[in-house]
This record gives sequence, C-alpha cells and structure tokens, in this order.
Amino acid sequence: MQWQMGRRSSNVQDRRGISPGIAVGGGLGTIILVLAALFFGIDPSVILQGDGSGSASPTLEQRPGPAAAKSDPLADFTSVVLADTEDTWRELFRQMNREYRDPTLVLFSGRVQSACGLAGAAAGPFYCPPDQKLYLDLTFFRELRDRFRAPGDFAQAYVIAHEVGHHVQTLLGISDKVRSARPRATEREANALSVRQELQADCFAGIWAYHANRARQILESGDVEEALNAAAAIGDDRIQRQTRGTATPDSFTHGTSAQRVRWFKTGLSSGDVRQCDTFGSKGA
Repeated sequence: MQWQMGRRSSNVQDRRGISPGIAVGGGLGTIILVLAALFFGIDPSVILQGDGSGSASPTLEQRPGPAAAKSDPLADFTSVVLADTEDTWRELFRQMNREYRDPTLVLFSGRVQSACGLAGAAAGPFYCPPDQKLYLDLTFFRELRDRFRAPGDFAQAYVIAHEVGHHVQTLLGISDKVRSARPRATEREANALSVRQELQADCFAGIWAYHANRARQILESGDVEEALNAAAAIGDDRIQRQTRGTATPDSFTHGTSAQRVRWFKTGLSSGDVRQCDTFGSKGA
C-alpha cells in the first residue's frame, strides 16, 4: 500500500502505556458513589454523568504517559489511513449534502476506558458510538498476521476502515435504528441485525478503498488480496470452527467469511454507498 507520502491525521490520541484511572476530584461522595457502582456491577461512568444537559462530563482521566517514540511506523501508518478515510468520507458526505464529522482514533495498550465501558485488548478493535471514537491496540495487527494468517499493511488498513464504517453508520443514523430495534428482537434476530451492521461496515471499507485509490492511487499489487484474506479470516464461521470445532449460524454476529468478502468487494467494485444496503438484501 502506498501510504508513506500520505497526510497524517490530527485526530489520533495515543494512550499507550497509560492505565485508565478514575478521577475522584469530587471528594468523598464521588468515591462512595464509584465504590457502590462497582459493588453492584454498574459502570461508574453512568453515575458520574454531567450536569443533566445531555452531554457527559469527563469522569475518567488519562494520566500523561511516557513520551512517544521518535520513530513509530505502525502508529504513523494508522494516522495516514485515518486521514485518508477522512478525506474520502468528507467528499462522499458533501456529495450527499451532509457534513462528515471526523472520528478520533485512540491507540491503547492492554485496556482502555471509553464511553462504552472498560475494554481489554482481547476484545479487538472497536468503535464506540457515544464518544464517536475508534479504539485500537496495535498488537491486534500482530494477531491478525500470526493467529488469523492475514498479513499485510492493506489488511491492517481494512480493519481501520471497517471501524470507520461504523462511524459512518452512526452519522447516517443507521446505528440508532439498529439500537432501537434490539429491545424488540429475539436473541437470534438481534444477532442477525448485528451481522447486517457489520457487513455494511465491510462494504463501507470497500467504498473507502475504491475512492482512495481513484484519488490517490494507494493500491499496490496484492493489496486487495490482503484485504479479502483478512475479511475471510475473521468470519464467524471460520473463527468458530477454529475455536469450537463447529459453527453455529444463529450465534453469528459479524457474518461468514464469504459474506464479509462479498460485501467488501461490493463496496470496492462500486464505490456507491447505495450498494451497501445490507439490511435490504435478502440473506445479506
């Protein structure tokens, strides 16, 4: 992937080497509330919300960590990919008469606190709609290469673009519709909704690749194969067979390898957001 000359994003927060800590500046009462929340299994951030205006006040602080290394090619790479998604989606939203709001990419190590709760590296990369941030432990890329046998920088770019796809869903109101439908759904129906949402994010990742390559010629020989290999490697059916020995379709939440490949290719070949209607497609 041709990325070295690309623009770097200013929307990257590096929290690597920083342990998430609770801000207790509110005094004894705040400490008691936090302890009570933890005792009853409640996310403390739910209690430590803002002033009722609808916007959450920061309840967790990240203490400054060690100075960043002078040379960090992988972090540099993620910044370039994020910037490229910004350029692509800003233009696509402009064409839809909408405004694209850039997400923030948070790099962390071990575990991280988000508006969606405390998460560990084992959860993999994720997007949190309430704070509109992407969270990524860069060691996942090593796991992608070694465990999932999906090496390559464009495989890594696909992962980032997929999470940005969830941000696009949030801005378009799709995530809210899915969230509203969940309480009325059975577990099987909720899983099916999740699959369609994930497949659409795969399609949006393909759309980014289509437009980024047309505008900036980022693709090199073998790049598309790297992304398709990554999409196939993290299909629910393949992962379940590797870990359980069998696949249970009703429990799928991200889609099969074939589905993930098909929808990424749909976005990559069309470049058309309208072609990513996984919710209206029979059988996804």
